[in-house]
Amino acid sequence: MALTKELTTLLQQGTVIPAHPLVLTPDLQLDEYRQRRLTRYYLESGAGGVAVGVHTTQFEIRRPEYGLYERVLDLAAQEVASAQLQRPFIKVAGICGATAQAVGEAKTAVKHGYHLGLLSLGGLNDWDEDRLVAHVREVAAVIPVFGFYLQPAVGGRILSYRFWEQFAAIENVKAIKVAAFNRYQTLDVVRAVCTSDRYDEIALYTGNDDNIVADLLTRYAFEVGGERREKRFVGGLLGHWAVWTRAAVSLFAEIKACRDAGYVGCDKLLQRGVEVTDMNAAIFDVANQFHGCIAGIHEVLRRQGLMEGIWCLNPAESLSPGQAEEIDRVVKAYPHLIDDDFVKTLLGKE
Repeated sequence: MALTKELTTLLQQGTVIPAHPLVLTPDLQLDEYRQRRLTRYYLESGAGGVAVGVHTTQFEIRRPEYGLYERVLDLAAQEVASAQLQRPFIKVAGICGATAQAVGEAKTAVKHGYHLGLLSLGGLNDWDEDRLVAHVREVAAVIPVFGFYLQPAVGGRILSYRFWEQFAAIENVKAIKVAAFNRYQTLDVVRAVCTSDRYDEIALYTGNDDNIVADLLTRYAFEVGGERREKRFVGGLLGHWAVWTRAAVSLFAEIKACRDAGYVGCDKLLQRGVEVTDMNAAIFDVANQFHGCIAGIHEVLRRQGLMEGIWCLNPAESLSPGQAEEIDRVVKAYPHLIDDDFVKTLLGKE
């Protein structure tokens, strides 16, 4: 499956791609009505895509007792089709597991019209890097790949510069999400892409929820064979953008305008970035090593009326002590970064 010219342009120019949560009923069944409504919220918010079946959607959806992976992909795809958008919209499917599972998920994603597979290497920590590269090639033979550097705190692993050199050389790799939450490791990916013959074909997206605005404002430059090559994070695929998405779209538009205007007003945006990081610390539960990161996203959506509760398939996923109070604090401190009024109007149309 190939990306259309229109979708490739959007991917390369950059956009807002929220990581889609899973909406459950109190008895841990899929809440189809609210699941669909949440997708519509992202569409109405002006997002340029959505990522489904990813960490924020809960990896447990793949377990046989739940069997929800294909269902949640299908529901989101149906809502995107029903919206009849007059603009391109990127559908990204989360893909994980050993090669047989990952290839199977890629085929499922293609079946439901997904454009890219966000390929997580989590859970493969005992594989050497050459085996990982071979794994990526097999998945890329089925669906265009959106690479994913996942931080170790939530199941990822450290990957070498050499790995990213090999990764960037794979023809059907179209983008990479860097969620290393680490500047050194982030730099490894950007430098490896810049030194690749495919450097202008691979779009970089930030997944560094701790550094969103600064990532989007930063230009990287390297000399390669006597040529100066520049690269930047053109957009974001973020769990943080699963909440307050309308405000995120507005902020992203400000960042793009700042870049286009020669970075006029950059200082104010960097200050805004500190505020975004503070908000992320609350919803992602940084104080407790990200224990409540999914529950924190759910709590914001619950307060807005987009979810009924914060239930997760894994009973250990819950808010940490004091996390709700931290969410209270940041919402009060940064009212310009939330979209409660937009959501209220949206729900009022039902």
